[in-house]
Amino acid sequence: MKFSEYHIAPEIKQALEELGYKRPTDIQFKAIPSILKLEDVMAIAQTGTGKTAAFAIPVISLLFNRKRLDGPAGIRCVVMVPTHELAIQITEAFEKIAKYTNLQTVGIYGGVEQEPQIKKLQAGVDILVATPGRLFDLVSQRHIKLRTTEILILDEADHMLDLGFYKDIKELTTYLPPDRQTLFFSATINLHIKDLAYSLVKNPIRIQISPKDPVSKNVEHSVMFVDMDDKRFFLERLVNENPESKVLVFVRTKVRAERVFEAMKRVGINSITMHGGKEQSDRLEVMKQFKSGEIKMLIATDISARGIHIDNVDYVVNYDLPDQPENYVHRVGRTGRGTQKGNAVSFCAPEEKPVLKEIETFLTKPIRVLDVKKDNYTETLLYTEDTNDNWKLLMREAEKEEKNPKIKKKKKK
Repeated sequence: MKFSEYHIAPEIKQALEELGYKRPTDIQFKAIPSILKLEDVMAIAQTGTGKTAAFAIPVISLLFNRKRLDGPAGIRCVVMVPTHELAIQITEAFEKIAKYTNLQTVGIYGGVEQEPQIKKLQAGVDILVATPGRLFDLVSQRHIKLRTTEILILDEADHMLDLGFYKDIKELTTYLPPDRQTLFFSATINLHIKDLAYSLVKNPIRIQISPKDPVSKNVEHSVMFVDMDDKRFFLERLVNENPESKVLVFVRTKVRAERVFEAMKRVGINSITMHGGKEQSDRLEVMKQFKSGEIKMLIATDISARGIHIDNVDYVVNYDLPDQPENYVHRVGRTGRGTQKGNAVSFCAPEEKPVLKEIETFLTKPIRVLDVKKDNYTETLLYTEDTNDNWKLLMREAEKEEKNPKIKKKKKK
């Protein structure tokens, strides 16, 4: 079935055609009809399979075909997302699909002044995309009215619960009409989110895509066993062997992100960092540079793993293995999106092996081990461009001279 055959407005079909949307992905094929029938939906699908369009297309169609129930101050659809970057991305997706309609989409998030956001809300909003913190602030300040909201969408809802928003989400629903439509979308789900989901929805349609394999088949997974202090040398080698590739590197903390950045800087590799310690304006600039390909390596904490769409990421490198097995899925989902192929390479230190086992259990299959021979390992350490480690190369050359006196004589000549 093609999008041109769906019972949606011609204005939406025109936008989809311009965006290159021809046929729905599995999650879109299964979710769109149910949402158009006004059913509640709880959908679990691999990251990178088109979840945003799966709810944006039918929601825009529903709102476009229905009359407003309130004045311009009323918000018709609320989309809750866990991070600033995801709020910006989903706002842009709604704007593009609703290009030829009269629907207004606004994204609100913390880290920036709230006054400009309040002015946009006062001008009239159909679809509000928001992070929980800023949304709750503006609801409590009465800048946001939800009494006529028709649709509530929670995207990456499990991550919002991880961030501690369970009570806030429950409280928010007291401001919403009981007869609203509720949609849950995520790549992973657990018992905690199931409890929340079933407390908010009514007889939901449950959609699960590839539940036995939570990661895209387009991604080639591998792991190499590397000592913690040697990881930077293997990252340097990977980048040097793939100079045109776009590489997204995940680390555990913002301190680690900055240390890896400095290590790459010493060897002449240009990179940028993304983590919670950066100002919002800096984070926006970082994403712009990486998405455009101006800078080909982004070093990030898990704040960038959830739902962010970045075109043409060739490699996702788990420099540090994630604390939670589910986060592996979200990290590697930044590559191999749609029909593109991608690579996920993990560096596993001896102390991280128990975490690797948890990840493999979650994936229900082992990750292919890249066997690094002893000579190969040593060569990687010795031939770094890091001036702080050139002493290793000198020591290796000295050892060769001791074993072969002819080398000494040649040098003396």
